[in-house]
Amino acid sequence: MALTDDVFEHGPDPENPGWRHWNLKDPTLFNGAVMGKLITRVDPDGPNGRRARLRMFPERRHENLQGIIHGAVTLALIDISMFVTMHTIGSGNAGPSVTLELSTQFVGGGDPARPLDAVTEIVRETGKLVFVRGMVEQEGDIVASFSGIVRKMQPRP
Repeated sequence: MALTDDVFEHGPDPENPGWRHWNLKDPTLFNGAVMGKLITRVDPDGPNGRRARLRMFPERRHENLQGIIHGAVTLALIDISMFVTMHTIGSGNAGPSVTLELSTQFVGGGDPARPLDAVTEIVRETGKLVFVRGMVEQEGDIVASFSGIVRKMQPRP
């Protein structure tokens, strides 16, 4: 499925100048039902001049019993960020793709009172694969580092 305007909202976010929405129009699907509002922007400081940044706004439902952001929420943010990266600084449409591999190292607890960002870059992109790496951070505090591989799929007829 392509990232079309009939199923996907990726326009400017008026509450956050310089950012764009990264939301499905159907709020019952995973992104909206679990993650809540997501916004993205391209930062100009990557190795090739650009990095993708995906931000979520943690809520009580994202916390674990210790009062920090649940690891599964961080993993979901990372997974979604790889597709944001493909769409915003890669070759384009991330719709008909799947995660092949995701390696994550948790290095700190996420504070539910602050936005959580996945900051990513493309290591290499081929005709069928995209190799991504990045960090999950909160205002410079590192929560996790990761690398992953996404396989571009052909749309089904």
